[in-house]
Amino acid sequence: MNERFVRDGFLVIPDFKGHGEVVALRERAKAIVDAFDPAESNAVFTTRDEATTKSDAYFLTSGQTVRCFFEEEAFDASGALRQPKELSINKIGHAMHDLDPVFERFSRDPRLHDLAREIGVPQPRVYQSMYIFKQPRIGGEVRWHQDATYFQTEPLTVTTLWFALERADRTNGCLWVQRGGHRTPLRERFVVDAAGSRLERVDETPWPSDDDAEPVEVEAGTLVVFHGLLPHYSAPNRSETSRHAYTLHFVDAGARYAATNWLQRGASFPARGFV
Repeated sequence: MNERFVRDGFLVIPDFKGHGEVVALRERAKAIVDAFDPAESNAVFTTRDEATTKSDAYFLTSGQTVRCFFEEEAFDASGALRQPKELSINKIGHAMHDLDPVFERFSRDPRLHDLAREIGVPQPRVYQSMYIFKQPRIGGEVRWHQDATYFQTEPLTVTTLWFALERADRTNGCLWVQRGGHRTPLRERFVVDAAGSRLERVDETPWPSDDDAEPVEVEAGTLVVFHGLLPHYSAPNRSETSRHAYTLHFVDAGARYAATNWLQRGASFPARGFV
C-alpha cells in the first residue's frame, strides 16, 4: 500500500466504511442543515476568488466550530435561494470530528491510525473535517489545487482522507487527480498573518492539463487517500444527482505547523489523532 502511495500520490480503498456508517453520517449532516438558520450567514464557499472568500471572518473563525456554507450559485440576483436550503449548502466545516458525536465516531478509527503510520505519518493529528454536498445542478467547481496550500508543515506532512458517501462519477462531479503529481512543487500558499489573508503564488509550475487528469470514480463507502502535494479538482455538478463526501485533513505531530496557516488549534482545543 505504501509503495502505491509513494508512486501515485493517492490510494483508492473500496468498502472502507460500511453502509450503516455512511447512512449515519448523511443523516447527521441533514440534521445540521435542517437546524441551520440562513439568517445566521449567507456565506458562500467558492474557489474562484479564494483570497476574497477566505478573508471572510465567518470562514476564518470556523476552524473550531461547525458552520454551513452555501453553494456559489445558491442565490439569484435578488439574493433569494434558487432552491430549498437543503439543496443549497455547499459544505459543513470544520470541526465536526471533534465536536459532533456522530462525526467523531466516524472519524476516530484505529484503522485510520494504522493507515497513517503505514504511509509515513507516525503521529497523525486531525485538524479539519468537511462534509461536502456537491448539490444537484448547482454543485460548484473546485479548481486544481494542492491541500498543502492550506496546511503548511515542515516537513510537509498533510494528508487527505476523502470518504465517498454516494457514488461519485464523471456525471456528478467526481474527483480528478494527476497521478504522480505529488512530485511536483507546491504552487500556492494560503497565508493569514497581521497583514490579513492572501493566496500567494510560490511556484510558477502550471497546473495539469486535461490530458493529465484522471477521474476517480468510486462507490459509497470508498476511501480515497491523497498526498498533500497531489493536484486534484472536481468539475461542477450539473446532474440531477448529488455527490456527498466527507473529508479529513491530518498532519504529523512531529512536524512544525506553520503559524500562518488559517486553521490554528490552541492548548484549549488541541488537534487529536484517530485513536
